[in-house]
Amino acid sequence: MESATVLSISIAAICIGITAYSVYLSFGPPSKELADPFDDHDD
Repeated sequence: MESATVLSISIAAICIGITAYSVYLSFGPPSKELADPFDDHDD
């Protein structure tokens, strides 16, 4: 493989990994500890 192909696949894999991890943090078990700032302010 050429180095440009390896670099492109590596960057794509890193982007997909970061996206998957952020979805896990947003909707997975760690999301129970997140605070909603709009719920903190009662109008």
